[in-house]
Amino acid sequence: MIKLKKAPAHPGQILKEEFLDELGITQTNLANSLGTTFRTTTEIVNEKRSISTEIAIKLSKFFGTIVELWLNLQNQFDI
Repeated sequence: MIKLKKAPAHPGQILKEEFLDELGITQTNLANSLGTTFRTTTEIVNEKRSISTEIAIKLSKFFGTIVELWLNLQNQFDI
């Protein structure tokens, strides 16, 4: 029997569940902190927008992660 791999999660799902929910940060607060619009943040969290390099840099600075985390999550989802 062939085992099917589970599709990777959208980076917006990871952002919401592992960062925003865990740390009690609202999408509005995140948008303000990143200097982006609420719409941009909401579209990422709702899996309607990809994480660009610019957003990955801002997320990494805000959360203290490496840029590659966000870029790799997006790349894995895109494949």
